Amino acid sequence: MENTFIVDCALLPQGWTDSVMVTIDNDGNISEVRAGAESEGEHVPGCLLPGVPNLHSHAHQRAMAGLAERSGDSNDNFWSWREVMYHYVSRIQPHHLQAIATQLYLEMLKAGYTSVAEFQYLHHDPYGRPYDNVAEMSLHTLAAAREVGIGITNLPVLYCYGGFGAQQPTEGQCRFINDAERFLAIVHKLIEACADDPNVATGIAPHSLRAISKEVVHKVFEEFNARSTGPIHIHIAEQIKEIEDCLAWCGQRPVEWLYQNLDIDDRWCLVHATHMTERETKTVADSGAVVGLCPTTEANLGDGLFNLTQYVAKDGRIGVGSDSQISVSPVEELRWLEYGQRLKHTRRNLLSADTGQSSGRRLFDLAVAGGAQACGRKIGRIETGYRADMIVVENDHPILYGRHKDALLDSWIFSGNENLVRDVYTGGRLVVKDGRHINEEHINANFRRALADLSE
Repeated sequence: MENTFIVDCALLPQGWTDSVMVTIDNDGNISEVRAGAESEGEHVPGCLLPGVPNLHSHAHQRAMAGLAERSGDSNDNFWSWREVMYHYVSRIQPHHLQAIATQLYLEMLKAGYTSVAEFQYLHHDPYGRPYDNVAEMSLHTLAAAREVGIGITNLPVLYCYGGFGAQQPTEGQCRFINDAERFLAIVHKLIEACADDPNVATGIAPHSLRAISKEVVHKVFEEFNARSTGPIHIHIAEQIKEIEDCLAWCGQRPVEWLYQNLDIDDRWCLVHATHMTERETKTVADSGAVVGLCPTTEANLGDGLFNLTQYVAKDGRIGVGSDSQISVSPVEELRWLEYGQRLKHTRRNLLSADTGQSSGRRLFDLAVAGGAQACGRKIGRIETGYRADMIVVENDHPILYGRHKDALLDSWIFSGNENLVRDVYTGGRLVVKDGRHINEEHINANFRRALADLSE
């Protein structure tokens, strides 16, 4: 049923506004927003913000977060971490994945993420054999999202090869591999499963340049684009070794090859893009693509620091994601996005220096707008016609007490790790109330059973 409530303050497209009435229609969209409201609905104490979209998630990695922090090799890096990950996920069955993803998505909601772009490449059984339903695994992450009520952008991953130049996949990659026809069958199954569901979008995700070929990608794009205008995500330029291997393969850097061989526009999300030249940085910014940044994962894997200040100065678009789930907190991603630049440049408040905004407001605005674009859904604004994906933060909590407008965002992001999100709405549904989800105990129990099973 239609729902109307009034909040103490809200961050609207035109700025901070007090005493805001929000009406949500029967379809879960915002039908009216009115400032200066008095007593026209339930009073919800706190400050209303657009929910943060999580633009990059590998749900299956939630089960192994923290299990790759021991090494006897001083050269431990992303590539050795990857082998640990391959070994762990080799045992995950469809029901395990759903239990893991449901727990993860619950944690996302409670932290303030209201939508997730699920970059899902765990397609087949542990021996690389397709399930009877080729989209089985992606359908389980979709079911997990629906169970907890988070919005989701399905991103089935196109993974064809084990390395640059169409190398044979390793044993650890056998669950990921598809040709164009089988991959498109997965995409079509997901599109059919999501028809008329306003909480869901479906895009595609070529995994990386090392896992695809130009010929396969063009074949996939031709058929996908005939049916959909959904988003397209790709890992790019994450690691120094990836740059070196790409140069050895084709004589070009990854971003350079991408822009010379494919049409990159605002449907694209380039995940990480950690190592770009000044020219590449401008090219990406000018194209309207979003760069998907995952600072806690990039730090955990030793990727390096993205050249954020230069990119944003060129009006580049960004969003944040939880990636390997080493952290499931938009606040931590935003904080370390700024802190990484402070450590790199030995100066403070770098993103907001020329805008007149506070650092918290600048980070939040960029992440919400870029994340919404990358998810390919009408989210990210408390405005008539947009999806009612919103969060309420406790403005009377000791960390936020007496903070107003941008100072409230600054304190939320930079003043500690206590979760200050009290209520969460997705598609107009109140899915987290007073910090709790209605199905929390059941979801936690299923997750524990899955971990116990995988540890045997």
